[in-house]
Amino acid sequence: MAKRSKARRRALEVLFEAEQRGMAPDEVLAARTQHSDLTANEYVSHILAGVAEHREQIDELLSTYARGWTLERMPRVDVMALRIGVWELLHNSEIPDGVAVAEAVALVRQLSTDESPQFVNGLLGRIQQLKPTLVDDEG
Repeated sequence: MAKRSKARRRALEVLFEAEQRGMAPDEVLAARTQHSDLTANEYVSHILAGVAEHREQIDELLSTYARGWTLERMPRVDVMALRIGVWELLHNSEIPDGVAVAEAVALVRQLSTDESPQFVNGLLGRIQQLKPTLVDDEG
């Protein structure tokens, strides 16, 4: 597994745990690394900071374009993968759009329901199509 793929998976795990425990993602990451020999890939911290900074906008986009689904009804793993995918699409110019979508789909293929890859691919694909208008709106 590639270094950034591993970082995305670790970031998803941290986001998931943070939501379940009602903690900030950076606190969860610090606790995980403090009490073990684990070291966090720098990209994990970058993802967590980016998702935290843009979470309100990301969640609004997901709520707007997830036809027939609310964030509350979606599997939590899917929500975390979607947050990472949207952040990479809109706020990380180092990652090609196709890679951002494919990596989010790969995460839910490994960790979520049988329907999740198609759902995540469709929702991120829609946001990718709208990217020029979404990025311009930010200034």
